[in-house]
Amino acid sequence: MVGFKVNGLKAVLLIILISGLLITGCSAGTNQKPVIGKPAPDFQLKNLDGQSISLSDFRGKPVLINFWASWCQPCVYEMPFIQEVFEEWSGQGLVVLTINIGESPSQVEEFMQSQGLSLPVLLDLKGSIAQKYNIWFIPTTFFLDKDGIIQGIKAGPFQSKEEIEAGIGRVIP
Repeated sequence: MVGFKVNGLKAVLLIILISGLLITGCSAGTNQKPVIGKPAPDFQLKNLDGQSISLSDFRGKPVLINFWASWCQPCVYEMPFIQEVFEEWSGQGLVVLTINIGESPSQVEEFMQSQGLSLPVLLDLKGSIAQKYNIWFIPTTFFLDKDGIIQGIKAGPFQSKEEIEAGIGRVIP
């Protein structure tokens, strides 16, 4: 009889645990995971100057969003290519937003200066936007058309500026 109570208690606890996981899993942002052909989830983050920037601020323009961190070697590798794209394509209407995940403004500023980068950087200090975008690997890049629709997603580093430009071709006619 004692064995039954312990096993019964284990079964009840297991049911409670599974129920909790199912409830949490169903409510944890499943309504807006980024998918090609669907609108990109809106967000608001601060840049290195402390100014709040929203994705919706750029409606009407194509946008490249790149998630990264300075400790990520593949991210560091592709940064010069993204910088080149920023310099060459911004004048043609492309908005380039890089989103640093989890690092302090001083760490990011120091990295940007040491690498000679002038890209716009937004700070996802708690990783909440990376989570909203279902980021599992960095770097990850999204290409959005002028209507905010995701036209391309690339997980992993770009090997050249031309590879990024191929993605841009999907969002700039």
